[in-house]
Amino acid sequence: MNKILWIGILLILTLSSTACINAQVKNDTTSKVVKINELLGLYSEYDMFHGAILVADQGEIIYKEGLGFANMEWDIPNTINTKFQIASLTKAFTAMLIMQLVAENKLELHQPISSYLPNYPKVNGNQITIHHLLNHSAGIGQDRSDKEKHNQPEAMVNQFASVALEFSPGERFKYSNSGYTLLGYIIETITGKSYEDALQENIFKPLGMKNSGFYKHSPLIKNMASGYNRSFGEYYNTDNSDESTSYAAGAIYATVEDLFLWDQSLNTETLLPKKYMDQIFTKQIVDPSYGGHYGYGWEFMDKPIGNTSENIGTIGHSGSIDGFRSLYTKIPSRNASIIILNNSSHSFRTSITTAITGVLYDKPYDLPLIPLAQFMVKTIEKEGIDTGIQFYNKHKDAPEYRKSEQDLIVAGYRFLHAGSAQDAAKIFKLATEVFPDRDNTYDSYAEALMMLGKNEEAIINYKKSLALNPKNNNAIAMLAKLGITYSTDLLKVDDTWEKELFAIPLHFAQDIKLKGFEDARFPKGWNDTASPNFWTYTFAWKVNIDKEVTLRQVEDYIKKYYDGLLEGVNKEKDLVLPKTTVEITKTKEGAFIGKASIYDTFITKKPLVLNFYIEQNLCEKNSKSILLFRISPKNYVHKVWNNLKAITVLKNSCD
Repeated sequence: MNKILWIGILLILTLSSTACINAQVKNDTTSKVVKINELLGLYSEYDMFHGAILVADQGEIIYKEGLGFANMEWDIPNTINTKFQIASLTKAFTAMLIMQLVAENKLELHQPISSYLPNYPKVNGNQITIHHLLNHSAGIGQDRSDKEKHNQPEAMVNQFASVALEFSPGERFKYSNSGYTLLGYIIETITGKSYEDALQENIFKPLGMKNSGFYKHSPLIKNMASGYNRSFGEYYNTDNSDESTSYAAGAIYATVEDLFLWDQSLNTETLLPKKYMDQIFTKQIVDPSYGGHYGYGWEFMDKPIGNTSENIGTIGHSGSIDGFRSLYTKIPSRNASIIILNNSSHSFRTSITTAITGVLYDKPYDLPLIPLAQFMVKTIEKEGIDTGIQFYNKHKDAPEYRKSEQDLIVAGYRFLHAGSAQDAAKIFKLATEVFPDRDNTYDSYAEALMMLGKNEEAIINYKKSLALNPKNNNAIAMLAKLGITYSTDLLKVDDTWEKELFAIPLHFAQDIKLKGFEDARFPKGWNDTASPNFWTYTFAWKVNIDKEVTLRQVEDYIKKYYDGLLEGVNKEKDLVLPKTTVEITKTKEGAFIGKASIYDTFITKKPLVLNFYIEQNLCEKNSKSILLFRISPKNYVHKVWNNLKAITVLKNSCD
């Protein structure tokens, strides 16, 4: 074959193949954009999002859009040019400024901060390092600045500088805005510039971030979104006091496009040499609050891909300030980013991010469900309360609707605060029917009934609320106003015993299929190995059992109780705990006596044998039982059992 002809054929085949690949990529991207559009369109339609979102995949922007209103009073829409307070996303910028100073040999990560702040109290300053401040392990408490009185860095720092540290620096993680306020003050001290000027000169100008700055409430900022809080279904303007006190912990504003410029710079050495960029993006400390890690100004988390069981490693940060929410998520393995800026406290940023991640990976994801209570309210406003209740009941089991206890409570209070107690009572009554196992529904219903003068019905519902949640002090206070003395005490003890109440099913032992509550009592020294009272205590359950419990039931309760309790406090995730074993017999008098072998993860981290003496009191009036558990590792002849046996069930506990 002619050589030139062969080359021509190869060229045509190559171009055709390239065109096919490009077309496939283009179609794939188009499909993703359509899905994201549909997703966010629903969030906007259901009034679940006001803000701007930018999505990048493989380093290229595939979606950017403003949704909802930048100013609700004037119906001014959000656009991609709208500026938002980004709150704690600011911390990543502060960390960058600090690391630039480290790269310039003006700061040392592991040097005590008293080296740079000679007037900082030495008792704290000699312990804390820049490293500790960057990863929230300095032991400084949270949010001590008084924004009404202090908006100068030195004054803000002085509010917490002399306060005793909560723990030794480096010991553990505790998120601290004050720690980042201190970093901002260090930046100003070392550079001789304001934090604001340092940001502009070292980050914003080099990256061309022309729509970003340091937020202050008084200057006019073009295209700045107004911030809103949402309460009981209504939006309200935020407090417009000076947010510059958020300072180096949270005072930056930006647009989504500016944050994408920042995002892309993190893949380069534009702002910082790779050696130092690597330090920023190193997992420095475990953050047990969400099971991730914290670096220098960054959170490291494994986030779900859509509604699958799969996870993907991410770097990012969330932000929350009065009237604004933000969430920045970077997926390094895909060079993808999701940037969400929201000008309302009513934010679904996490669920939106999860769904978009599903879109990017072509995995299934959840569309937002129709907020049923919200549409019920609209029906009530147009057609009346009874039609609205009918609307709710008609759709409550439909899979496309979101059925939420909180949404119903909010809807009820919307009418209660508007002076429509009758309508509110009907909504709260509906809530008790749809969510009969939630204490808040009965509490809210009782409040509306009181306003209607139906005190006897209010008393009944406050008591129902307390049966589900014995810690509901509001219900106890309201009953007192109605002339009813209500006590959750089941046990007769003196005031030297500590008390703890738990709702049943217990949060740590959901497999115990009973309803009621637990009244637990602890003597002084119960958690001290040197005390005779070590692991000695008692608790009583008031539960829905209307007949005598069996030996097998008692053993089952103890196993599930301690397996759940001890696993719940186990911090060594790789440690497999031995299961609780129980040996119980029933006495002629009907009591249960025996022992349980547990693994004490609370204190000793060793196996421990507990002795039990258990009694049951049947309540004839209300088909309930009170089970009294007395527990101690001491043998039954030890004097601690004299104290335990002196504890009895109060005579009126069945009432």
